[in-house]
Amino acid sequence: MRKVIVAAMVSLDGVMQAPGGPQEDPTDGFRYGGWVAPLVDEVFGEAIDKLFERPFDLLLGRRTYEIFAAHWPYAEDGPDDAIARTFNSITKYVATQKGLELTWKDSVALNDAAADVARLKQEDGPALITQGSTELVHTLLASGLVDEIHTFTFPVVLGNGKRLFDDSARASAFKLVANRVSPNGIVIAKYECDGEVKTGDFAMDPPTEAEVARREKMQREG
Repeated sequence: MRKVIVAAMVSLDGVMQAPGGPQEDPTDGFRYGGWVAPLVDEVFGEAIDKLFERPFDLLLGRRTYEIFAAHWPYAEDGPDDAIARTFNSITKYVATQKGLELTWKDSVALNDAAADVARLKQEDGPALITQGSTELVHTLLASGLVDEIHTFTFPVVLGNGKRLFDDSARASAFKLVANRVSPNGIVIAKYECDGEVKTGDFAMDPPTEAEVARREKMQREG
């Protein structure tokens, strides 16, 4: 059975749009493309290498696929040649309903992301790792298909932009299994799915008259 791993570079306020450069994704007037580059350090690089050290396939949304397909096939002689060779040699599963032309070698279209990823999870094979792909990630989270979340949280607040989580995410518990902070303040964390959300109660038992009145007021206000 294959794992689905969401790997995301995010700001403190959860934005993951256009980390790589100003022209990457200026959708809706996003002005801060390239917010990752000034903070990259050696520890961050080591964490990225570790993420990709085991066999994996990529799981991408349409926009991220287009960004990657315009870059990685041409990057094998550049500074990121190792990751370029890896990306170019593995399977790329692409969630698209728009008849996207898959120009990148070993690319496979997923026409129904939730159903197709659920099917892929049941097969033998390497992990499926997302990069970017906000809408696809939202679909995976809403469908309860995510096994691990790897976040690289950068010490910036961007105010607006495409975010890692939206209101469609299925309520789930995750446990922190690894974490590290880089010299530039990047918080690197790995979470594994841990079943249902558990709740508790700090209220007094029995509740005070003031608390009873507060609860009744909340009910009236809806």
